[in-house]
Order: sequence, then structure tokens, then C-alpha cells
Amino acid sequence: MASAAEPVHAAAGTPASRSFLGALLRTPSGAVGLVVVAVLVLAAVLAGVIAPYDPLRMAAGPRLAPPSWAHWFGTDDFGRDVFSRIVYGARLTLQIGVIAVGISLTSGLLLGLVAGYASGWTERVLMRLVDVLFSFTEIVIALACLAILGIGLTNAMIAIGIASIPFYARITHSVVLVERNKPYFEAAVAGGAGHLRLIFRHLLPNVVPTLIVVGTLGVSTAVLAAAGLSFLGLGAQPPQPEWGFMLSSSRDLISRAPWMMIFPGVAIAITVLGFNLLGDGVREVLDPRQRQR
Repeated sequence: MASAAEPVHAAAGTPASRSFLGALLRTPSGAVGLVVVAVLVLAAVLAGVIAPYDPLRMAAGPRLAPPSWAHWFGTDDFGRDVFSRIVYGARLTLQIGVIAVGISLTSGLLLGLVAGYASGWTERVLMRLVDVLFSFTEIVIALACLAILGIGLTNAMIAIGIASIPFYARITHSVVLVERNKPYFEAAVAGGAGHLRLIFRHLLPNVVPTLIVVGTLGVSTAVLAAAGLSFLGLGAQPPQPEWGFMLSSSRDLISRAPWMMIFPGVAIAITVLGFNLLGDGVREVLDPRQRQR
């Protein structure tokens, strides 16, 4: 018989006969999202093989040439191959998602976990600080960070990560409060479990599944935010093949060369949709209530 102090996530664990990947592929949204993200990863890893031209090479073809067999997505106003720039832009997109979400998720997890477990004045101070930051929109916080750090794609990723910390801290704090009131946690406290065991053995494993789902969905938000900042000229700088910057640089040419704006916009939309679908699929796999339906 399992101990009363055993965390609830053990009972909700995935059966050994069905892997996480297999369960994810059984969900329609998860399967589609996984395929989209896999294609994005392959494009980023194999960009040097897939792209027919150097993304920074000027005069790779005629200026503003429409899509053709030589240039599938046409060329831009410098004669650079748009398809090659889209493919290499996948690398920047993954960097944006991983770095921005990594900063916000790690920091938010730490804040929320400490605040939820410590309670008392520590919880009040930390969560009031989070509330103050939460009162501002993420874009305002990101712009304030860029005003301090300076413009550039790296600083934009850091700024987006910092701006999302209150969101992840709030989620972590709420999950910790729920877990602290469950019988298994109270039994562990009554059994004399130490602080580290309570945090890492009982609280953290029950917080991580929720953060995995939220983090997966957060990648799409980070990609959109970075594209928005680059569109405003605060993120990627020329000649970086970042999709948001490509949109910005093609604004004045939309009537003459619409492909310069269409293909980066479609790439952003598909990427955001892919990560959202993947997040929904992961939620269905990790949420026992979804599996019981």
C-alpha cells in the first residue's frame, strides 16, 4: 500500500507501457503541434543544408524578384533570397523561445516556490513585488528593460524573459498553495520531513507539469513579442534574418513585393500555432482529468 505521504503525481503518472511521446502523438493537437515544431527544429539545425543561398548574401538574384524556381520565396530589395532568410530565421526563433522562456520560467519558479512554501512575511513581500510588476503589461516592462539594456535581439530576449517573470511566479505560487493543503503534504509535514524533501520531493514534482504546459505555450508568446519588438526596430538589427525585422523592412514595399511580407508573416503564424497546439497536447497528456475522458 502506498504511503499517505506519497505525492499525488505518482498516482497520476503515465503508465510504463505508454511513453509520453506516444501519448502526445495520440492527441490530434499534440501530433500536429509536434510535427510543426519538429519541422522548425530541423530547419534550424539543417539551415546550412536546406537554404540554397547565404541569407546575408546581397545580389543573390535580381532585386525584388517574385517567387520562382530559382528563388522560391522571391528576393528582397537587396537581392537576398527570402527563402534562405526564412530558414535561417528559424534558428533565431528557437533561440528567442528557449532563452526568453528559460529566464522567465526559472525565475518565476524560484519566486513562486519560495513564496508559497515560506508563507508569512516572505510570501507577502515577494508576492506584493510580483503584483506591482503584474500591474504593468509585459510590453511596457520589456520596453523599460530595453531602455536600460539597449536595443538588440539578445537584449530583447532578456527583456521579454524578465517581463514574463510575474506570470510564471503567479502560476507557481497558486499551484504550491493548492499542493500545500493536500493530505499527502500535510502527512509529510507530520512525518517530520525536512524543508528540502518537502520542496524537491513533494512540491516541485507537482509544479513542474503545469509549468511545462505553460512554458510550451509561452514560447509562442515570446516569439510574437520578439517579432513585435523587432518590427519596432528595438529587437533584431540588420542584416539579421529575423522574421519580425523582415516584416518591418518590407512595409514600404508591400505593394511592389508582397512576398517579402507574406512569407515571414506566415512563418510567424505557423510557429505560434504549432507551439500552441503542442502546449494543448502536452496539457492533455499531463492532466489526468483529460486522460479520464
